[in-house]
Amino acid sequence: MSQLPASYAKYLEGRSAEFIDTVRPVLLQSAADPVCGVHVVLNEPHELQAHLDESVPFGQITEGID
Repeated sequence: MSQLPASYAKYLEGRSAEFIDTVRPVLLQSAADPVCGVHVVLNEPHELQAHLDESVPFGQITEGID
């Protein structure tokens, strides 16, 4: 399994277990094929999603309420 880039590991610091369980697999996917970054959709309290996003540079994470 790929190691997370420092920026991804830092992003997860202090987050809840549920948040980490949802977002970490996508961060690992990005790290395994370092082509693009990750976008996290935060429509709290009901929706939390993460997906690879070609418009986000590798190693970076954006957030939005899409």
